[in-house]
Amino acid sequence: MLAKGLREHAYAVDLAHNGDDAWRHLERTIYDIVVLDVMLPRRTGLDVCRALRAAGRHDVVLMLTARDGIEARIEGLDTGADDYLTKPFDFGELLARIRALARRRTLPVAPSRWSAGALDIDLAARRVCVRGAPVVLTAREFALLAYLAERHGEVVSRRDIAAHVWDDTYDALSNVIDVFVQRLRRKLDAPGEPSMIRARRGEGYQLVCTPDPAS
Repeated sequence: MLAKGLREHAYAVDLAHNGDDAWRHLERTIYDIVVLDVMLPRRTGLDVCRALRAAGRHDVVLMLTARDGIEARIEGLDTGADDYLTKPFDFGELLARIRALARRRTLPVAPSRWSAGALDIDLAARRVCVRGAPVVLTAREFALLAYLAERHGEVVSRRDIAAHVWDDTYDALSNVIDVFVQRLRRKLDAPGEPSMIRARRGEGYQLVCTPDPAS
């Protein structure tokens, strides 16, 4: 249910049902945020977090637990967790904790608003405007645009896009990324003007927002 909720908010989520699977994921992927339940079977969340820190990894870790005593919180933080959330919790609080941890991970402070040329993105409110007019995007379209904006001017490979915008259900042989890029172009680009999202054959995509002539 947590994975479903996070995906609905445009997060790319890899899901592990036990500590051994979690560690296998971590061995092959660097994650922006790792959410660990203390009581994972086979290898506990605490064990996974200890192994992560012992390996010299600095992935941001949010620990979830039903144990609300101060000793339990101290234990979780001492294993190397960056934050600690006790059950039951409101899903909105989980989202707020994840946003706060993501800001901490990207110090200096990540802006809540991004603007370039005709494009304006309110990352906190999840709103997009082009030349002052609001544009309605799906959660996945917004996530793709926000990631390209974060790397504005860089050529971003399909592999990086898949890793940060999609999840472990992504099919590398599909053309889903190209389809979503085309959807964004239809919603963002003005007729007769060069596209904000440039394709680089064999390399990936690049968001280029030049100054708006109308301004």
